[in-house]
Amino acid sequence: MIKVLVCGAAGRMGKEVVKAISQQEDLQLVGAVDVKDIGKDAGEVAGIGKLGILIEADLEETLKKTAPDIMVDFTTPASVKENIRKAMMNKVVSVVGTTGLKPQDIDELKEWAKEYGVGAFIAPNFSLGANLMMQIAKQVVKYLPAVEIIELHHDKKLDAPSGTAIRTAQLLSEGREIPQGGEEQPSRGDTRWGIRIHSVRLPGLVAHQEIIFGGQGETLTIRHDAPSRECYMPGVLLAIRKCLNLKEVIVGLEKLLGF
Repeated sequence: MIKVLVCGAAGRMGKEVVKAISQQEDLQLVGAVDVKDIGKDAGEVAGIGKLGILIEADLEETLKKTAPDIMVDFTTPASVKENIRKAMMNKVVSVVGTTGLKPQDIDELKEWAKEYGVGAFIAPNFSLGANLMMQIAKQVVKYLPAVEIIELHHDKKLDAPSGTAIRTAQLLSEGREIPQGGEEQPSRGDTRWGIRIHSVRLPGLVAHQEIIFGGQGETLTIRHDAPSRECYMPGVLLAIRKCLNLKEVIVGLEKLLGF
């Protein structure tokens, strides 16, 4: 059995992770941590009935007490880096879906992984469809290099642009030749690697992204929609199983999918 602790267990994604783990024969939920619903049963908070695991407030104490193999983190940009450090200090591999980590944060995590001998897997998006979208776009940009990204999320999302949009821009930049004069146009939104990203935050949305390519007399749009958070669970479960003995920091679900 792979023992799993969920950090952010009372959040929207955390509750889905608790549900998913409880349905797997080879995974065991041993701990749940959050800043809210402390003392409540994690299963009841997730809407699936009692699991006998109470939500606790102190991550480090819970790591020591439960000795998990994997910590799954869906918390906030402000807390995620410190959460990973605590997991590494306790020899626990992190599977991280929290977005908002900056390149310098990743560099620091890589140094910590060397220091503590424990790795972390970080994915801006655990959806198989979203990762396929990014890989398809990476091929298209070779032929249609004029491209912009529109990402649309619910109004409670804390970071903008989204981690998925930033990762998409990074992947696009690897195969893109920037059109003449393209860098001198005014930015409308954010710009990463010379690619514009437009962020929309509205109630009624969950997670959506469009990548729009423009060519002479034509446009091509690749779009991914995630109306439910269930779509992220196959990717999370894949990462838990594949990263059990991880010793380094890896970013991107495509690394586990073989791209």
